[in-house]
Formats: sequence, structure tokens, C-alpha cells
Amino acid sequence: MQNQSRRVAIIGGQRIPFVRSFREYSRTTNQEMLIATLRGLVKKCNLEGRMLGDVSLGAVMTSSIEWNLAREVVQGSGLDAHTPAFNVQRACGTSLETVNLIALKIAVGQIDSGIAGGSDTNSDLPIMVQRALAWKLIDINNAKSFGERLSKILRIRPSDLKPAYPGIVEPRTGLSMGQHTERMVKEWKISRQEQDQLAYESHVKAARAYQEGFYNDLVTPFKNATRDTIVRGDTTLEKLAKLKPVFDKSEAGTMTAGNSTAFTDGASAVLLGSEEFARQNNLPVQAYFKDAEAAAVDYVQGAGLLMAPTIAVARMLRRHNLTLQDFDFYEIHEAFAGQVLSTLKAWESAEYCRKVLGLEKALGAIDRSKMNVKGGSLALGHPFGATGARTVATLAKLLHQKGSGRGLISICTGGGMGVVAILER
Repeated sequence: MQNQSRRVAIIGGQRIPFVRSFREYSRTTNQEMLIATLRGLVKKCNLEGRMLGDVSLGAVMTSSIEWNLAREVVQGSGLDAHTPAFNVQRACGTSLETVNLIALKIAVGQIDSGIAGGSDTNSDLPIMVQRALAWKLIDINNAKSFGERLSKILRIRPSDLKPAYPGIVEPRTGLSMGQHTERMVKEWKISRQEQDQLAYESHVKAARAYQEGFYNDLVTPFKNATRDTIVRGDTTLEKLAKLKPVFDKSEAGTMTAGNSTAFTDGASAVLLGSEEFARQNNLPVQAYFKDAEAAAVDYVQGAGLLMAPTIAVARMLRRHNLTLQDFDFYEIHEAFAGQVLSTLKAWESAEYCRKVLGLEKALGAIDRSKMNVKGGSLALGHPFGATGARTVATLAKLLHQKGSGRGLISICTGGGMGVVAILER
């Protein structure tokens, strides 16, 4: 490894519209979505036929036939086919982790440029056979004679033929992410009204951003979608209040389809490079990737499943001698409105910051007017592996428009992890 550290430029981002699952992108694969996304980015940055240093892509819901997803995407992207690529998976933090990995390679001088991104689809689920059936099929394939093969075929039972769908719960608790978040909102005493208000604001901000044309150069039309389809500029607090709880259906439940992210299909990607690469290729530097951090919580022993970003942010702030208020923009992933509000309350809690984060005082409150200013995941949607790169592209453009400043990205993930990052200009 070369002993040097270079500034890592964020040159631009691109994505296809984020859409509700099982609709516009029905029967569309991760590979198809990512190819469309990278083609858009390649065209936007005049990279046709160019060889980049590396490409890192990932998805959460992947099939075994997508074992070399990133490399297959590169070969259909318009880049030089000699460009290498590799897969990454860190649940909902996948594409923020891909950005981090490409940035690290650039920073130490291993490469001069690279693309990071991710995708996910619920419309092309990797449905498997039961393990019992898979093992029997292997035995059948290894049989030496027709008689042996037939005897093994006859051992297959009807119960073996039941499809195995991707898990939607945490294996160690048997609870879904939503059920875990219901526990968090009860612990932090987050009201239904607070959650609906945050969801409403997310839609209003996203709709306004579209009206202003903010997303015009960030979103590449794909299939029948020209813009994100989940955004509802006409939603109201009254409409949100009529929705029934979906995770805790008793009177104590506060989380609804309106204040939780919808199942979403989509893909996004970001081009990063050294300052010299940007200059040689006459490409603008929108912002710089400063740092990233990952953390995890022991949710099996009672910690909030989606509270790990509180820890990751505290570590990163300490490393850079920053306060939570030293940012012009905050991109906080809205997996659920209740999860965002729990995180904000935790940072404001002196007791939590002392016991969990090891701090002498609370990190404090943020200026909410600086949070998710162009809409968040509740409005735009959340294709698991694509959200990180979406937030990086959005934040980089915001900093570019402002001309200076610093932004914080915070993403919670399944498995009790969190991935966070700092961008600067």
C-alpha cells in the first residue's frame, strides 16, 4: 500500500427512478437496473470506452446466479471491458460502503477513479428451494446408476417442494425491522403525530425538489418511469392519520405504511476520482469524501436494532474533533420515521450519550431545517442497496450548489449496524 493520502473527489451521481415494487420494474433484475444506471452515469461524465480503476457494486436481495454482479454490470455499462469490479453487501448500508471502499483505494493511490453503487428489487426475488430438497437433488445428481437415482427421487416429499422465500425477519429474534422499530419508538416515547409529521415533511420536500428541477440531472428515465413514483406532493397529515398501524396492530401501535418506507426497486451510482483525474477529464468536483464509519449494536440483548448510527456518528465526530452541529446538511436515512426520531432523541439525551456513547454530555439537537432537504427515503423510496449512493449524490450536489460546507450521512441497516460518512466542499 502506498503511504499517501489524497483528497477523494465526488464527481457526480446518477440513478434510475425509485419505484414501488411489483410495478414498473416487475420482472427486472438488479443487473438490468444497475446497467441502466451506470450507462446514465457513463454518458453524463463522457466515460464511454474508458477504463476506470475499479467498480464496487452491491445488492441485498441477490440470486446465486448474480455471483459476479458488479463485473457483469460493468461489461454492459459502456466502460472499457478491462475495468475490474467487485461485489459488496452491508444490508441497507451497502452502497455507502461501496463508496467508502472506492474512496479508500483512491486516497492511498491504488487507483485514480472508480464507480460505487448498488441496487435492490423485490420484484425479482431470489426464491430458493428448501435445503432439504437441495441436498436431495445433489444426492440425485451424484447417483451412479438409474436405480440409485430413482430411489433417491422417491425420497422427495411434498413438504420439500415448498419454496423458500427471502427472510424478512432478523434470524436471531424472529422480529421484522418494523417490529424492532416499534420497540424503539415505545422506548423513546415517539408519538404517532411526530412520525406522521416527519413523513409529511419528507414528501413535501421531495415534491418541491422535483418542482425546482433538482433531480433532473440525477435521475435517468428507465422503462416506464421518468421520476420517483412514491413521492406524494398531495399528501396531508389528515390522510396519514387515517392509516392503520401495521407492525403493532393494537391501540399502542404507531407505525403505519405512511410513516414507514415502501418496498422499492431501484439503483444508484456515484463516480469518484482523484483531483488530478477530474482535472485531466475536465470533470467538475462537486464535493470531497472525507471519512466514513461503521458500528453495530447488540440488539439480541435489547439494544435498539436501528440505533447503531448513533454510535458510528459519535466515533466519527470524535476522530475529527467536530460537534453534531458542525454541518450544513444532514442526510439521515428514513427507514422509518420513528427510527429517525429515536436517533435524534438519543443524541439529545445526556444519559444515553454517557452510558452508550461514552460521552460526558449530550451531542445535542440538530437544525431540522437542514435535514433531508430534498426529501428522504419515506418519500423517495428505499431500494436497500441503492440508498447510500443516492444520499451521497444528493449531498454532493447540495454542497456543490452551496459552494462550501460540510454534510453528514447516516444510514441504519438490518443486523443492527449503521454506516455514516462526512462529505465536504
